[in-house]
Amino acid sequence: MDELEELNKRLRKIQNEQNNQGLSKFEGYSPMEMQYILYDTFGKNSSIQLMELSDADFKKIPLLNQAKYLMQLVDKSGELKLTAKGFLRTKVVADIYNQEFIKEELIESGIYKLYKETDAKSINLTRILLEISGLCKKRHNKLSLTKKGTEAFNDDYKLLKSLIITFSTKFNWAYFDRYGENPIGQLGFGFSLILLNKYGSTKQLDSFYGKKYLKAFPILLNEIDHIGYGTKEKHFFSCYSVRSFDRFLDYFGLIKIDSGLLWSSEKFIKKTQLFDKLIKVRPPIRG
Repeated sequence: MDELEELNKRLRKIQNEQNNQGLSKFEGYSPMEMQYILYDTFGKNSSIQLMELSDADFKKIPLLNQAKYLMQLVDKSGELKLTAKGFLRTKVVADIYNQEFIKEELIESGIYKLYKETDAKSINLTRILLEISGLCKKRHNKLSLTKKGTEAFNDDYKLLKSLIITFSTKFNWAYFDRYGENPIGQLGFGFSLILLNKYGSTKQLDSFYGKKYLKAFPILLNEIDHIGYGTKEKHFFSCYSVRSFDRFLDYFGLIKIDSGLLWSSEKFIKKTQLFDKLIKVRPPIRG
């Protein structure tokens, strides 16, 4: 019995050492650290923390300010009447878009005309986030603020944190694209923040980050079913780039995207000063 207990003790020690060993594919973070990064990204034990900002910095976050503007419209009306299908009415959509919090490339280029909520992905996203976060409620095709929403409206940090956590953990990132129902980009979004923190001071191709993300989570390549033209890897990188950069980090003002011409295959990413103020990343414990 003593020998068996001793063997189990040694095995636990070996397993513990392996779990706490920094790995190159995780940029020096250990499997134990990655557990928190993956599943409790901004929790107290995670290597990533959200920091408080100044009033001036909060005003630099497009999605936050677009959400506040919509909440203000809801609060002003008491209950904001929606369409029969539960969307924002055309007049409200135009009002929000004209504030220029977030410009839509297809609308600005004239390819799309702005008629309804779903014509502007960022406005559609804003309304959805306010609902699934519990900041707003929809009843009888009318949108109103909840008690939680009223409190968050007067606290930029609380509102921002709610929007980021809701976007990253409750909203389905595959909703706006045709890459399939898979967790590419959304799973391990915290690792993308770590990569940007480490490499984002200089412009990098989006594929630079995509390759490091794929190295960390190679099993996700199997989530690409239909590849059409091009390689499976190319579609993986495109999916990761659109979801992570175009519809997450850019909306929150954390990166600057330089893609040149419309539909350009090259997309360069650089973190903003706001990123360093909002996102605090702790180095690997045993990197």
